[in-house]
Amino acid sequence: MRHSKIARQLLLVSAILGFTSPALADVKAGVDAWGRGDYKAAVSEWRGPAAAGDADAQFNMAQAYKLGRGVPADLAQAERYYKMAADQGHLQANDNYGLILFQKKRQKEALPYLQASANRGEPRAQYVLGTGHFNGDFVEKDWIKAYALMTRASAAGLPQATSNMAQMDKYIPLDQRRSAIALAGQMEENEKRVRTAQVGGLRPAPSSGAIQTAQLPASKAVTPVPTPKPVAPPVVKSAPAVVAAPPVVKTAPAPAPVRTAASGNWRVQLGAFGNQNKAKSLWNNLEKRVPALNGMQPYLVAAGSVTRLQTGPFATKAQASKLCSTVKASGNDCIVKSR
Repeated sequence: MRHSKIARQLLLVSAILGFTSPALADVKAGVDAWGRGDYKAAVSEWRGPAAAGDADAQFNMAQAYKLGRGVPADLAQAERYYKMAADQGHLQANDNYGLILFQKKRQKEALPYLQASANRGEPRAQYVLGTGHFNGDFVEKDWIKAYALMTRASAAGLPQATSNMAQMDKYIPLDQRRSAIALAGQMEENEKRVRTAQVGGLRPAPSSGAIQTAQLPASKAVTPVPTPKPVAPPVVKSAPAVVAAPPVVKTAPAPAPVRTAASGNWRVQLGAFGNQNKAKSLWNNLEKRVPALNGMQPYLVAAGSVTRLQTGPFATKAQASKLCSTVKASGNDCIVKSR
């Protein structure tokens, strides 16, 4: 019952943002079947639209093959479907495909996908690229860019990035770190411009056609090991250690299907408008004024002729109320709602 309710909410969001296609009905039927645990029926619904070029269906097929639900687990098939969807502009597929290629040590192939994800603000891609720029292994050595990327990943809440920054602090001179912090601010503004160009100013809420399983977990932090032939700047007297990039992709089961990356039954409603463009404008304004909203998922939810702007989800009412209090302190009213 809860899965079908969530799926209906996602359908409203996708309709508002324009994420529809001729094959959507079949893809949506597959999402509903997946939510009931009928994985074979879900795959049966998606296979045709995926072959016809529906990016959501292709992404869902990749998820099914990755998890081995409804089909035998087959990472090669998952990779093939991720690439199909990614090359059509499916953002989640782009994120997953780039990380998979990197784990398989196909760095040159992974690089354009990782860069696209990082430019949009995806913290795992920023972590991988930041590590690469620090070590100079699959991208040029650039400690300022490395520290800036790691700063952005850390700000998004990736603990491994915070740990690697502590390692970098031992080797990157203070003036370079200051330059990196300034660059990180420029990166943040560029991420917003990229998101605006891609999805009209809002990060993409899950469409009714895409399942939300098999999100790739963040890399584990590891103890740095010495580089064979370190090349340090003149101001560094000791040889730098390598902040190694560990495997990014795991095959362990991912979160429950038909859900956003975060989970919970509570949301914060920031406003309700007769014009959805005003809802988008409010989100862009609040995201600049309220740091706590950075990295949060916005939703445009249709309620008759009204568009409600919400963010979340939150696991508890207390968490939602805390964010609402922060928003109110900025001068914007809000209410806490249960889904």
